[in-house]
Amino acid sequence: MSEEPQFKRVLLKLSGEALMGSQDYGIDPEMVNRVAAEIKAVRELGVEVCLVVGAGNIFRGMSGVASGFDRTSADHMGMLATVMNSLAIQNALENMDVDTRVLSAFPISSVCEPYIRRRAIRHMEKGRVVVFAAGTGNPFFTTDTAAALRAAEMNCDALLKGTQVNGVYTADPKLDPTAEKYDSLSYQEVLRRDLKVMDTSAIALARENDIPILVFSIHEPGEFARVLKGEGQFTIIRQE
Repeated sequence: MSEEPQFKRVLLKLSGEALMGSQDYGIDPEMVNRVAAEIKAVRELGVEVCLVVGAGNIFRGMSGVASGFDRTSADHMGMLATVMNSLAIQNALENMDVDTRVLSAFPISSVCEPYIRRRAIRHMEKGRVVVFAAGTGNPFFTTDTAAALRAAEMNCDALLKGTQVNGVYTADPKLDPTAEKYDSLSYQEVLRRDLKVMDTSAIALARENDIPILVFSIHEPGEFARVLKGEGQFTIIRQE
């Protein structure tokens, strides 16, 4: 793979479930290390990387609501769980000699830096990986929306969503063997067909800021780097 990456600055969105590995709950250190290795490989291509991670492996706000929690309290709990995941990724990256900073939308000064846009951009310019924790800092917004927002604020060339499958399908390929994969979609098609790629706020933000979304499998070793070179298996969502 000698081709140059197609993007210079990207945001990687990971679900909390991606960090569970084969476990039913929590953080699998082996999986975190593999994700960190994927990020390191992309950094070595000269691509500036930032990321947003969810918290579904620890606490999911909407599940908390279903269990009787107030929505605002449940979302705050989920945001705090993203800080735990972000610190795990930072630890794994720094064990691989990749300089990393966690910036939280909540001020938690004893464990990470507060999110300040100019500071985050400066970290990236210095070659550091920046992990954005605590979502947007507001309840009622998902980490998908946080990813699209931070990608816009960081002037990213693309938003990459690492998922359980290698792109966007007409239906869940794990449940429907006849599901077909899309190679490309427009933002409008995603919204019109109600494809469950990211929530509508995230898609709308990406569309307004003309940030392409590339959906790929984070479980395929080396795929993050391949997708950035236009190789591998993925679905791209962009303007028509």
